[in-house]
Amino acid sequence: MSRVYRVLRKAYARTPFDGEGAYRYGGRWSSPGARLCYASEHQSLAMLEYFVHLDPEDPPDDLVLAVAGVPDDLRREKVRADDLPANWRDPTAPPELARWGDEFARRRAHCLLLVPSVLAPSENNWLINPAHPDYQRIAVVGVEPLSYDARMFRKGRGHVRR
Repeated sequence: MSRVYRVLRKAYARTPFDGEGAYRYGGRWSSPGARLCYASEHQSLAMLEYFVHLDPEDPPDDLVLAVAGVPDDLRREKVRADDLPANWRDPTAPPELARWGDEFARRRAHCLLLVPSVLAPSENNWLINPAHPDYQRIAVVGVEPLSYDARMFRKGRGHVRR
């Protein structure tokens, strides 16, 4: 059994892996209207992926970490960084990445699409397709309050003393 992690606001914690956010707003790997859930293979990666979207002047105080168990025999597709366009890590995602995820969701051939993280390319984010029959085999194993260390929001945090 593998675990995947997702950081989200407490208001959405009842159904943390339903793909509603991506359905409404899209993301790097999907367009609005495509229902995919974005999760990460490590808690630290999930926290980093969420952190880059935070307003440092107004960090939320209602975050939770959702953890799901994913059976190891669930069929999955994996995207390698070598297969992506040279600009795949640009801050503004190239449109072909969203088309890739949209097509994955539409085909429903696999429940999971593993994609490299822009922030840590040797690690993967997992796109979960709630429309796939195997989605029912993914189980939420926990939801707990989460807060970032206040030092992460401190001005001048890039200075390291040696």
